[in-house]
Amino acid sequence: MTLEGKTALVTGGTRGIGRAITAKLVGLGVRVAAVYLRNRSAAEATARDLGRPGREILLLKGDVGKEEAVGRMFEEVRRVFGTLDILISNAAFGVLKPVLALDLKHWNWTMEKNAGAFLHLVRQAVPLMEGRPGRIVGITSWGARRVLENYAAVGSSKAALEALARHLVLELAPRGITVNLVCPGVVETDALKSFPDPQGLVGRARQATPGGRLVTADEVAGVVALLCSPEAGRIQGQTIVVDGGASLLA
Repeated sequence: MTLEGKTALVTGGTRGIGRAITAKLVGLGVRVAAVYLRNRSAAEATARDLGRPGREILLLKGDVGKEEAVGRMFEEVRRVFGTLDILISNAAFGVLKPVLALDLKHWNWTMEKNAGAFLHLVRQAVPLMEGRPGRIVGITSWGARRVLENYAAVGSSKAALEALARHLVLELAPRGITVNLVCPGVVETDALKSFPDPQGLVGRARQATPGGRLVTADEVAGVVALLCSPEAGRIQGQTIVVDGGASLLA
């Protein structure tokens, strides 16, 4: 599989699963624009460690939940790359609280940062994909379909993202653009630190996985890359679960 000469934008592309996706795409010959929000040092380390001569990583700072910020990102992508082949919507945010502790500010903020951001990104990406076999991949989570403690706002926003992706297929498939989602299981990244009892979560997930180990960020990135390939051109509107089979027993 090769993606030599393609261009991609990866949100949250300098840490965790996003960094693994950036690394995988660069290794397959893709020029990558990696979006980050706050951690400049991690972003610079990603560009330094993963970039290579003639294929430097373009770092873009911005909040994907703000339409104006997303517009500025794509202006830079247009200026540097000219076109876009791949969009990976990986960045995620949210309020982790019990349902009755949520107020509308928490709810609206989480929806805007996840489902709303996906809409902003796609609307900007499609004009740059015109006439090309574009690939759009969003990262969702178990909480879109299963009940997780304190995950009501984030899970609902991921469910909205999944519904939006399916509706986008009807409009974008005639243009040669695919839209799919990847749902990772529990992956040991810094994102787990925001959950209560992260080590307990990891232990329970490992015990529930038939193979006895968690999925890695690199394995998730491999599936994302497959969905970006020419071989995946007829996969549309699907959510691919990458959890080692843990959800079969959960």
